[in-house]
Amino acid sequence: MGLHTIDYLIFLLYFVIVSGYGYWIYKRKQSKTLDSKEFFLAEGSLTWWAIGASLIASNISAEQFIGMSGSGFAMGLAISTYEWMAAATLIVVAIFFIPIYLKNKIYTMPQFLSQRYNNGVATIMAVFWLLVYVFVNLSSILYLGALAIQTITGLDFHYCMYGMAIFAIFITLGGMKVIGYTDVIQVFVLVLGGLATTYLALDLVSDQLGGGGIFDGLSILHKEAADHFSMILSEGELMIPNGEGGTRDAYMDLPGLSVVIGSMWIINLSYWGCNQYITQRALGADLNTARSGLLFAAFLKLLMPVIVVLPGIAAYVLFKNGAFQQEMTNELGHIKPDHAYPVLLELLPIGLRGLSFAALTAAIVASLAGKANSISTIFTLDIYQKFFNKDASEKRLVGIGRLAVLASFIIAVLVAPLLRNLDQAFQYIQEYTGFISPGVFAIFALGFFWKRTTSAAALTAALLTIPLSTFLKFQFSEIPFIDRMGIVFVVLAVIMIIISLLDPKSKNNPKGLEIDASMFKTSTSFNIGAVIICGILAALYTMFW
Repeated sequence: MGLHTIDYLIFLLYFVIVSGYGYWIYKRKQSKTLDSKEFFLAEGSLTWWAIGASLIASNISAEQFIGMSGSGFAMGLAISTYEWMAAATLIVVAIFFIPIYLKNKIYTMPQFLSQRYNNGVATIMAVFWLLVYVFVNLSSILYLGALAIQTITGLDFHYCMYGMAIFAIFITLGGMKVIGYTDVIQVFVLVLGGLATTYLALDLVSDQLGGGGIFDGLSILHKEAADHFSMILSEGELMIPNGEGGTRDAYMDLPGLSVVIGSMWIINLSYWGCNQYITQRALGADLNTARSGLLFAAFLKLLMPVIVVLPGIAAYVLFKNGAFQQEMTNELGHIKPDHAYPVLLELLPIGLRGLSFAALTAAIVASLAGKANSISTIFTLDIYQKFFNKDASEKRLVGIGRLAVLASFIIAVLVAPLLRNLDQAFQYIQEYTGFISPGVFAIFALGFFWKRTTSAAALTAALLTIPLSTFLKFQFSEIPFIDRMGIVFVVLAVIMIIISLLDPKSKNNPKGLEIDASMFKTSTSFNIGAVIICGILAALYTMFW
């Protein structure tokens, strides 16, 4: 069906506003001499609302709009656990992780590893992060974004991919200040357009199945897809499309209680607390500002399933009742859950379709820009400056950072088309990012809170995380990947503890962090917000258990 001229005009307005505002921020806040800390961290210039908005804009991308809606189509509300558990995780990170980073003046995650352990651990993990960021995250965001825009506009996949990459490069080259403040607009458009899509999807369900409005639409969803409203899945409870014409057990993606009290915490704490891509937004702020930004992001996280999961369930109910039979299948006739969100966008009225298209593009571009900035930061400060030019000038570092942005997008553009055979791209991202997450979290957690953890222990965990994850995947494929991550984490933590205890020098480890309880004290307003979020989460999980 494509977009109408009015839709393109709305999208053009969004593009002009974001680009113009980004350029204005760049010129208004530009220093006479742009240094590396300002370019990579926007040091001291981001407000709490800019930090919170930037966290969400960078996190919510095509992998959520397209991938999570696709998972909503396939397995329902259970996929929301990634979003709702993230809200709880952000509170933990704000209380325990951020104070440690800020006290130690940390700017990159490898820098922390270098200070706490040694350069060997830092370099290995820097290389791991760069590989995952470029070949898994950046490439998959570009692929999903191009897939969605192709479906909506009818434009060639490659042109869509090139256009998004160029737009994201334009934003990224301005540095973290431009990214942070343009993300405020991106999040506003993202939420407004996302809610509009959800509203129209529920209204469409209501119209086609005998309801009288969006609340009737919600009721119909629950009635028609009761198996899609369970947060805790049992083995064999729900079978989902496997992308090859058959089915597989949804339990393999979301294994029961593991999503509440198990390995889902490893995924989230590694992502939100030990991830350059995320923590970079808060590392240039003072403690109270950083914590307020993380709390604001946690509140926004509660809203995300309404925007990205409910439309997928609505598409499932409509498909179940005879709609989208052709649109929801690939060229081989197999059900393709990731088509759910783009198909729904095509049904929106003129104008709203343009707004939702702008929301989707905003999410994609913001996430691409944030990811590219983190790739640039790690490569420049932890690889180039450390090994190639220790005396590089600030101007040179910023220049290398910009070249790294261009190089990462070139690689992603070449890799993205290779991802077309995936049935649910969101699960692909989670699983393969999870090859290093257990090792990352074990290294960081023990490094934070146990002084005796040695560099040899951390180096061993860094070297073993991918081989051990690979071994379990192919030798014990019947174990859900989330549970495999838990097993890898426990094994690595035990190995690190044993190695550290065997080293007599670990008793007086000079690189152990000085931690005191006063670092973790929070303000009354933060505590009130945290209690409200935890109360809402408890109610949601109780309601949909």
